[in-house]
Amino acid sequence: MKNQLPIYLFHQGTNYCSYEFLGCHFGTYQGKRGAFFRVFAPNAQSVSVVGDFNDWEIFLNPMTKLPESGIWELFIEGVKPNRCYKYAVQTNDKIVYKSDPFAYYFEKTPNTASITYDIDGYKWSDSEYIKNRGLKVSYDRPINIFEVNLSSWIRKDDGSLYTYRELALELAKYIKKMGYTHAEFMPVTEYPHDPSWGYQVTGYFAPTSRMGTPHDFMYLVDILHQNGIGVILDWVPAHFPKDEHGLALFDGSRLFEYEDELMRERNEWGTLVFDYAKREVQSFLISSAVFFLEKYHIDGLRVDAVSSMLYLDFGKGDGEWRPNEEGGNINKSAVAFLRKFNTVLHSRFEGIITIAEESTSFPMVTQPADQGGLGFDYKWNMGWMNDVLSYMRYDPYFRSQCHNKMNFSMMYAFSEKYILPLSHDEVVYGKGSLMGKMPGEYQDKFAQVRALMGYTYSHPGKKLNFMGSEIGQFKEWDYSSKIEYDLLEFELHKRQQNFFKRINEFYASTPALYQIEDSWAGFNWLIADDSQSNLFAYERMSTDGQKIVVIINFSGVDLTNYKVGAEKGKYRLVFDTDAKSFGGEGKVTKKLYTSKLAPANGKKHSFTVNIPKFTCLYLEKITNN
Repeated sequence: MKNQLPIYLFHQGTNYCSYEFLGCHFGTYQGKRGAFFRVFAPNAQSVSVVGDFNDWEIFLNPMTKLPESGIWELFIEGVKPNRCYKYAVQTNDKIVYKSDPFAYYFEKTPNTASITYDIDGYKWSDSEYIKNRGLKVSYDRPINIFEVNLSSWIRKDDGSLYTYRELALELAKYIKKMGYTHAEFMPVTEYPHDPSWGYQVTGYFAPTSRMGTPHDFMYLVDILHQNGIGVILDWVPAHFPKDEHGLALFDGSRLFEYEDELMRERNEWGTLVFDYAKREVQSFLISSAVFFLEKYHIDGLRVDAVSSMLYLDFGKGDGEWRPNEEGGNINKSAVAFLRKFNTVLHSRFEGIITIAEESTSFPMVTQPADQGGLGFDYKWNMGWMNDVLSYMRYDPYFRSQCHNKMNFSMMYAFSEKYILPLSHDEVVYGKGSLMGKMPGEYQDKFAQVRALMGYTYSHPGKKLNFMGSEIGQFKEWDYSSKIEYDLLEFELHKRQQNFFKRINEFYASTPALYQIEDSWAGFNWLIADDSQSNLFAYERMSTDGQKIVVIINFSGVDLTNYKVGAEKGKYRLVFDTDAKSFGGEGKVTKKLYTSKLAPANGKKHSFTVNIPKFTCLYLEKITNN
């Protein structure tokens, strides 16, 4: 080898573009065209390339092990794009056929061969979006995410999948129409098992071939960007499956996973855990992240299952885990890896965001890595999600007993930079759809979802909603079937969709709802303790002084002449979840409110309001007189 630097950096854990060296790459050797194959398998006795270009014959194309590198290499003349291949890895007792860990493309499941592919050559048309992306990097901007499972958002009449290219215009048109700022894709990295939804990854450098080629996936991202829509990928560095063709026991040794049997497995998921202390694993995983940001122009990564990475005892009982050197339960190598991951990505890509799915109180997740934090831009607020959905499940008559579930989040709302996720996790495994969680009569369910959204969109934190919730789907999500958009033939569902569209638009155009989300300067409780009425009232403020008063009635009865203490001035009703255009009853007819000298909830002035059951009102302060 003439250039040893990529190998050296790979072993140092600092080759963040190791996909440019390892894997399959087309080129010229001694004047002949073909493909270079390189694979890291230091403990293999031998490795050969097998594929449809050599009839899968194990002895025809043996690889050469580069000195003191653990890397095997071979140039094969005449290999062209779109040919299937694997590595035949000989260990002490057998030969195992392994997919290429750095492959850009794979056969469609259930087949598992890697496919030679020329990743370059796609003509991007999103330069304007990428140029302006860096200008949007601010916590004081609206972020409203539509979470999508690409294989089940829509399907063809015969149940088959849309391709990436077929999805592109449909998805861009829909998200733009609905007013979301970003699409977040559930994992698209190649995976063998459909029921894993993509969370058991075998191809960390390949979008799944279920819906097309790598260039097809680029087209999907490109079209979304051309329509001003950011793209976030769900990325899974916490674990990987045991499938024989994948990373497990790759060269007969624990190459990617932990050697220690007490740290090796994620028992509840039946998967293996990456050893983050291994420098080659660091190069591999960070290269995967860099690859999608660089080659696919991805705008952000949502890192799955961060809690399972951080805690050595995650999901384990006594005697099933090994403490760290200080006797604690923190995985220090995972902490160091996450800091490194965030530092590298933010130093290389302007305007991208990283998001942690972290369900505990681990400190400083969204603080900079050089200040002792993990370096993420945002963290999913799982505590908020659990409390809110628990509250909403209660019959309104009993909601007074758990009133604190709705205001407790403000005790810690500014400890991290949060995203409020109403995600796929909450609409599967018998949990019911968002609509299905609501108690009461048919029409009341729609109203309660609207009231919940009024609360969500005015609570500090960026927003995320899973597909199907916006049309009032009653059936919980099923990865094997499409969202029931046929429901839009019914008036209530059509109006519910209109509600989501309008509240998305209102959120994006109202700075008070998305600015100052890191301090009490942007939020003020007016009424937090009226558990008997199931009512909450608070103010949201912007940097330029815009003020929105939010009043929410989560009870099952209309409240009349309810007194709300507020600053002296006039307030205009600017959003009403009970509006007839949203499927409500339109009971609120008064549009202008003037506070008078009449004390209430600690304020000298107040106004009275009639607020229907299951309704959220937004009132904008328009004068101080």
